[in-house]
Parts: sequence; structure tokens; C-alpha cells
Amino acid sequence: MTATPGPVCAGASTAAAAHVSSYPSFTSYVRARGPVLLRTARSLTANPCDAEDLLQTALAKTYVAWDRIEDHRALDGYVRRALINTRTSQWRKRRVDEYVCDELPEPLGPPAADPAEQQALRDAMWRAVERLPTRQRAMVVLRYYEDLSEAQTAEVLGVSVGTVKSAVSRALGKLREDPELAPAR
Repeated sequence: MTATPGPVCAGASTAAAAHVSSYPSFTSYVRARGPVLLRTARSLTANPCDAEDLLQTALAKTYVAWDRIEDHRALDGYVRRALINTRTSQWRKRRVDEYVCDELPEPLGPPAADPAEQQALRDAMWRAVERLPTRQRAMVVLRYYEDLSEAQTAEVLGVSVGTVKSAVSRALGKLREDPELAPAR
């Protein structure tokens, strides 16, 4: 025995179908109300890009609940509530990089030197190296600027390791006595 729907069921079904078809589509709602909702999102965040992300997240939540929303005249309120709830959740989840303390921590190290002073010192060092005799200058450059070992320097210059040691020692002594490098000491 099959039951046919009575007029009450058919009428209720028709009324429900008419009610559902009177809903605006999600796309048309977003097109019409998007700029207003974006202004609301911008009032909740300082960064315009974050506001756009916030609105997209709230609209995604609204889209998921679209069929469950009974009163589509209150859609703006629903989306505003989704914006506020989403922003509150983001705020609660944010990573805190600053911590309150009674005393300031010690600085990490000495303050960085002035780049102009560093350049002046490098220039003075090169002028002092250029005043060294040719052989000593070559050994200092190979040892300290090219970072070669004493044995590698001796091999490149065709001298003994002892010659490199003594020549570099004399060259460093001259550099220590150079008056132009006195402020660096």
C-alpha cells in the first residue's frame, strides 16, 4: 500500500520550495554586499591585506552555513558576527614575541662600529701594507688576506717556511708601529 502525499504535505513542500527560491544566491549576496563587508573587516584589522583575508575566511564560513541560515534578511549581521569571531580567534592564536619584564636585558654586544670609521681603518691598513717592502707585503697579503698557511705561502713565493715566519713577523712589527694605525689600537 503506497501512501500519496496529502494536500498538507504538498502545500508545505511547495511553501518550503518557494521560501528557498526566494533566497538570494551566495554569489549575488557577495557581489552586492562585498564592499560594505570589506569596510567592516578593515575596521577590525590594521592591514588591508589582513582585512581581505579575514573577509574571505568569514565568507567561507558563511557559505558553509548558507542553507542553514533561516532569515536571509539578517545575512549582514551573520557575516559581521563571523568576521568578529574569526578575528577574535586569530587574535587569540597569535604568537607573542614580546614579553613584559621588570628590567631591560643586557645588550647583545658592543654597538656596531660606524661603517665610515671601518672604511677609514681599512683604507689606512691598505696604505700601511703598501708602504711595506715588496717581499714582506706579498707575504702579508698571502698569509692574512688570501688566508694561506705558512707552508703554502712559502711554496707560492719559492722560499722556506722559516723565511715566511721571520718576514711576516717583521712586517707585523712595522704595521704595529705605523702612526696612521695608532687610533685603531
